[in-house]
Amino acid sequence: MEPADTDVTDPENHDGGTAVEDAGAAPGRTTLADVLLAVEELWPESLAESWDEVGLVAGHPAAAVSNVMFAVDPTLDVIEEAIDWGADLLITHHPLLLRGVTSVAATSAKGRSVHRLIESGTALLTVHTNGDSAVGGVSDVLADALGLQDATPLTASTHGLPEEGIGRVGDLPEAMTLGDFAARVFGILPAVAGGVRVSGDKDGLVRRIAVCGGAGDSLFAEVRASNADVYVTADLRHHPASEAREAALNGRPYLVDVSHFASEWLWLPPAAAALGNVLTDQGHEVQIRVSGTNSDPWDFILTPG
Repeated sequence: MEPADTDVTDPENHDGGTAVEDAGAAPGRTTLADVLLAVEELWPESLAESWDEVGLVAGHPAAAVSNVMFAVDPTLDVIEEAIDWGADLLITHHPLLLRGVTSVAATSAKGRSVHRLIESGTALLTVHTNGDSAVGGVSDVLADALGLQDATPLTASTHGLPEEGIGRVGDLPEAMTLGDFAARVFGILPAVAGGVRVSGDKDGLVRRIAVCGGAGDSLFAEVRASNADVYVTADLRHHPASEAREAALNGRPYLVDVSHFASEWLWLPPAAAALGNVLTDQGHEVQIRVSGTNSDPWDFILTPG
């Protein structure tokens, strides 16, 4: 079966998204329950971290699904985009309700989000750390985009395949300078205000690369154990980054700090195509689109010079 076509759209474009057209061949009614089964095949909930909240947030399993949208964040702008397009299901990487709540009244942003979803008949599904750990997940996509070879998990899953787990580490085909590698990282990511921050010798040669899409400052011990020359991740805070520099051997691992949103957005087009292919194989006809909304929280940055 040929994979579904994916036309990647820059997430800076707020007027449209990436479409995976006609992701099925056989006519008939596809339900939310059908899509949930396909999602479980690709990103099993058992792979989620114990603290995480993944799965169906809103929606009736018996409801018909014709249009599915993927996004990083379930923000109100993303939800409105999904509703305007006619999405029956919005699949986001980040949870809407990660921490406990006592009210979903429309007096709060999260409450308004829940109301808009239910009132419009749009289901919401979260694929978070199960999407990080799975084969073909967030860090796998990031590693592939950087050209890493023989990538393996930084932390192997305790209840999955050996290839599953958080983060990845692999090797570039040839060594390159940290400056050139940082430029490669910058070039593959969506444009966001924060850009890419780098810690290390710009002319230092690097080859072994560790990556973790999203916030990965809890993995420094695993990164050092992997003998990585560079660690690419997001949301590096002052103290963990400073301590990592102090503990570095010969200055390594160097650090490349990227946008949380941008590092995880890369997963969306491959994820949309993968879901389209599974649904096609199961005889379902669904259109799948990637959100064009840039949900990175920053609008501009000031730098010296």
